[in-house]
Amino acid sequence: MAKILIADDDKNICELLRLYLAKEGYDICIANDGEAAVAAFEKEKPDLVVLDIMMPGIDGWEVCRRVRAAGNTPVIMLTAKGETFDKVLGLELGADDYVVKPFEAKELVARIKAVLRRCAPAAQDTEGVISYENLSVDLSRYELKVRGKVVDAPPKELELLYYLASHPNRVFTRDQLLDEVWGFEYYGDSRTIDVHVKRLREKLDGASSQWGLKTVWGVGYKFEVKE
Repeated sequence: MAKILIADDDKNICELLRLYLAKEGYDICIANDGEAAVAAFEKEKPDLVVLDIMMPGIDGWEVCRRVRAAGNTPVIMLTAKGETFDKVLGLELGADDYVVKPFEAKELVARIKAVLRRCAPAAQDTEGVISYENLSVDLSRYELKVRGKVVDAPPKELELLYYLASHPNRVFTRDQLLDEVWGFEYYGDSRTIDVHVKRLREKLDGASSQWGLKTVWGVGYKFEVKE
């Protein structure tokens, strides 16, 4: 079963989540400040991190940066603010989801399960690869290659690109992409899509003149492939 790191200075929240997640069979480790969270991440190598933004010492933003710099371990951020700026910044740092305090423990457990499902490599998935000129998106290995080189990309970016590239030249609204890629359990706003498309464009810039992520003004986005 997956190992989960809970990083929050509120010990009551940590204990509550420990009880709920232990019932689901997860292995739990806890940190109550930013320095301890970084140390626990490096030592325990968790499969997912639940990360509070406002912690003493190193804050959640910096911990998220360090987790993301080390690889693609999924991160769910906890915030008491719920402001659009916080959401967008968290997503720009590579967080996979966020939950606004106060929250129901069952909801967070459901989100953890959903993120772990999405981030788990598909076993023996022979259909999980989409390829175009100078581009390969492999969901079986959660690997993005641009011009033959592996490019670091969080799971949500890979899933969004894979979904769009699987439906070339089809236009999707932001809400459709939220539903299809993030799923019904996501309660964020459509700016989430804009953030991820921006990051993907930076990684794909100049890779090919035969395809690209295009904005359809007033509607949404498409993966455009020249006929």
